[in-house]
Amino acid sequence: MNVLAHIYLSGDSEKIIIGNYIGDYVKGRDYLKYPEHVRRGIILHRHIDAFTDRHPVVHRSKIHFTRKYHRYAGVVVDIIYDHFLTREWDFFSRRPLESVTYNFYRAMVNNFEILPDEVKSSFPFFIINNWIETYQTRSGIRRVFRTMSKRTSLPSETRYAMKMLKKNYYTLNDDFMEFFPQLIEYVEKDFGIEISHGIRIPF
Repeated sequence: MNVLAHIYLSGDSEKIIIGNYIGDYVKGRDYLKYPEHVRRGIILHRHIDAFTDRHPVVHRSKIHFTRKYHRYAGVVVDIIYDHFLTREWDFFSRRPLESVTYNFYRAMVNNFEILPDEVKSSFPFFIINNWIETYQTRSGIRRVFRTMSKRTSLPSETRYAMKMLKKNYYTLNDDFMEFFPQLIEYVEKDFGIEISHGIRIPF
């Protein structure tokens, strides 16, 4: 899953949110260097990614992008699923997306000294461009793909990704709506984190 999903799946704990966000940047046993609840967030991040990577619905979504993205198709699906999370936000949360985004930025600033160096260097760009809310529109998603293809190893196939997204938009949305409640249930049951806050999600 991508950035917004990891934040959402962290519940209300600022430290778990931080750990869940930096999970990709902390390798092996390096998580032991962090405070307890940050460590818990890092471990949560790893379990979320493992659950996602092996889920048949996610594999079904990846098929639309494998011709051009190959092993990076999962990255594309993660980004697109974050788009659908923003679009379906009111279904999953009673808190406004803007409030969740603000609380995340505040948590990052409050814990800036413990962030990995790579996160520290990229975070100002993240805030200035309001990266999370960029996911709400297709033009924003296009911008995310283009930026990531320049800054990471993601293949430069933005036109293809957007073409497949447009062609399969409702199918991919259905995939997300089938998969994400199962991921919420997994996190709530296995990690004891209250996520849905009373929203009636059909498990």
